[in-house]
Amino acid sequence: MSGWVRIVGLGPGCDGLITPEAQATLAEATDIVGYIPYVARIPDRPGLTKHASDNRVELDRARHALDMARAGAQVAVVSSGDPGVFAMASAVFEALEGAPDADTLDIEVLPGITAMLAAAARIGAPLGHDFCCINLSDNLKPWTLIEKRLRLAAEADFAMAFYNPRSKSRPEGFARALSLLQQVCADTRPIIFARAVSTEEEEIKVLPLPDATPEMADMRTVVILGSSTTRHVGRYVYTPRFAK
Repeated sequence: MSGWVRIVGLGPGCDGLITPEAQATLAEATDIVGYIPYVARIPDRPGLTKHASDNRVELDRARHALDMARAGAQVAVVSSGDPGVFAMASAVFEALEGAPDADTLDIEVLPGITAMLAAAARIGAPLGHDFCCINLSDNLKPWTLIEKRLRLAAEADFAMAFYNPRSKSRPEGFARALSLLQQVCADTRPIIFARAVSTEEEEIKVLPLPDATPEMADMRTVVILGSSTTRHVGRYVYTPRFAK
């Protein structure tokens, strides 16, 4: 049996938002590798071995997947959302750097629907024009860099989507980010708090930026901030495609 690695996006939470390509690959895989709650989403079946690990060992996880594929296993490395957005695709390719079989090992990335896109679709089209996406976790980059990117994106008037806004261990980061955005933007553009999108726990709040408070977000929340042109129409929020 020829080994391979497929880096699979599981979508934002609902099984109906997993692509048919990803579902077919998961059905063929001999091994599933990933963060504990994502691996738990894959049903057990005969012939399937699951390898769940903590979220802070991405490179070790990627190396393990590559080694199993070299030994003939058919390995699905799973991430929520899209594996190329703050997820495992980058870690796999980083682990592959310098390997003699980097050009020959059978690796594919299977895209998925991100929480950002699922949240935007729920509320309308807040990302309908230029936007950027920023991970607010300072586990892998310094807060000074996050703050610089926030400020420049706000000054450039992008709509913005934020991942990992507020954890129990570092609640102060999102408070600082929100304060900066309220100062730089200084208007009533809409901000969207979309928690657990596409699951039974889904909760979405839309309010003016000045009314937002840090405790409205947690690690299961994607936050979307409109640009200065973002507007309401009925219960929907959208950003016009043509800037004025």
